[in-house]
Amino acid sequence: MAQALRALIAAALLAIALASPPAAAVAVGPRAPSWAELSPSDKEVLAPLATEWDSLDAARRQKWMGIAKRYPKLAPGEQQRVQEQMGAWIRLTPDQRRQAREQYKSIKQLPPEKRQEVQQKWQEYQQLPPEKKQELSKRPVAPAGGAPPAKATPATTPAPPPH
Repeated sequence: MAQALRALIAAALLAIALASPPAAAVAVGPRAPSWAELSPSDKEVLAPLATEWDSLDAARRQKWMGIAKRYPKLAPGEQQRVQEQMGAWIRLTPDQRRQAREQYKSIKQLPPEKRQEVQQKWQEYQQLPPEKKQELSKRPVAPAGGAPPAKATPATTPAPPPH
């Protein structure tokens, strides 16, 4: 449970770090490339998705392709983080991904200052010792936008990726 929650949180950070462009800006053609059709550089960036790539729908592939295109412009530390979070996302179950997408949508609707607050709490959470993170991961998770628990924690308010 704690590991799944951490993976969900990591996936949420990917969404925040690489906020996708508006849907109208994403070029969605009649179909997205299969794994075999990807360039070697795209395959390298998207390697964590290799086993599931061909089962993803075209819209999801297009969104991941957008990340792959922005990837070379990221600092090395950001590139590493994207790779780790992509791996965490792919390890989520389909239900966990659905929940993450729903949470992402609800957080996207928050005013900018509230979204900034969520990001601040996440940064604070990242600096906690592993024991404290594990303790917090055992607490019930409040729905995004709902009433926070008695002591709100970043683990209760991450924004998931849009993929």
